[in-house]
Amino acid sequence: MSLSPVDLRARAEAASGHLPGLILSAERLASMVAPGAHGLRRAGPGEDFWQYRPASEGDTARSIDWRRSARSDVQFVRDREAQTAQAAGIWLSRDAGMDFTGGPDRPTKAERGRLLALALGMLMLRGGEKVALLGQPPRAGRLQAERLAEGLVTRADDTDPAAALRPQMRVVVISDFLSDPAWVQTLLARAAGLGSMGVLLQILDPDEATFPYAGAVEFRAPGGGPRHDSRDAEGLRNAYLQRLADRRDWLSAQARQAGWQFGGHVTNAPASEVLGWLWQALGQGAR
Repeated sequence: MSLSPVDLRARAEAASGHLPGLILSAERLASMVAPGAHGLRRAGPGEDFWQYRPASEGDTARSIDWRRSARSDVQFVRDREAQTAQAAGIWLSRDAGMDFTGGPDRPTKAERGRLLALALGMLMLRGGEKVALLGQPPRAGRLQAERLAEGLVTRADDTDPAAALRPQMRVVVISDFLSDPAWVQTLLARAAGLGSMGVLLQILDPDEATFPYAGAVEFRAPGGGPRHDSRDAEGLRNAYLQRLADRRDWLSAQARQAGWQFGGHVTNAPASEVLGWLWQALGQGAR
């Protein structure tokens, strides 16, 4: 269903009221996972001083710090810290099914996805990376975290992740992956051609992960789709769980073949656990 400009503006204004809470929660979560996150620590082109080291063969006279060398019998070179900002793109599915929650005591999949996306973006920004929602220009700096937050709660479109890929970009794709997964193959094939690496993260509600239903249950597709009345929901459990396991295995195999990683998260589990996994999967934790 397409919305008028007035409807879109009203939705954006309502969503923006959640921005302060989202930013604060993401900051707290990021601090729990990697309180000392920093940039890449090695010698290379950059502006910040890193260390002195004894001069070696190949160092030019221009590279020697003569003031420091005058205090000893050894010539020293002033190394600078490498600053190699990389571009990262985060994509969060906007499918109607992402708004599902099986109970008022836990967030929707979309809410948990927004929190994880923003917290991960903050961690990468702290490390000097350039980050954006996929399809937007990656930037560095504190202000970019606010742009990420605003985009996560107000954007009404669902950018095609494959079309938004850029060469050598690191990508995080967050979805429940419960709809037709053909787009995943398209995404990974294009990523391979562009040299882009990344992570697929599947977020599920506990009810979707365990199928706790029994007796007479009416199942309704998200967004006003078809309905299914079952008088014996428990009898559907084994078949459903097998299909879910098959989908996970398929996603894991597709990611592995492309050199990506696949992980899963259930919304009643601590967000810090999966954020820590994402941080490590992207190679940030080792820096």
